[in-house]
Amino acid sequence: MQIQILKSKIHRAVITEANLNYVGSLTLDEDLMDAANLIENEKIQVVNVNNGERLETYIIKGPRGSGVVCLNGPAARKGAEGDIVIIISYALMDFGEAKTFKPMIVFPKEGNRL
Repeated sequence: MQIQILKSKIHRAVITEANLNYVGSLTLDEDLMDAANLIENEKIQVVNVNNGERLETYIIKGPRGSGVVCLNGPAARKGAEGDIVIIISYALMDFGEAKTFKPMIVFPKEGNRL
C-alpha cells in the first residue's frame, strides 16, 4: 500500500512579495529549499496563516540568501507581503517506509533566514 505523508515543511515563512504579472508559482530562497529538502518544480501546498487561503503550486528557485518568498501569478491573489505562510510538500511511499520516514521541518528566523 502507498500513502501520502508529510515530506517537507517550512513553518511560518513571511511573504516578501506578490507578483500578479507572472506565469505562476512560488519563488523560494534556495537556502530554504535546501534546508527543507525541496527541489525546483516540486509541487507544494501554501497555507496562509493570515487569511486561511490554501493553494497548490510549484517552486521556482530564488536567489540564495535572499529570503525571498514570492507568490506569482494567480497565487498573488492569495496573500500579501508580510503574510505568514506554511509551505508543505508531501511524498508518496510504501506504508512500511512511511512509518519510519522523518520529514524535514524548517523554522525560519526573521527575514526568512535559517
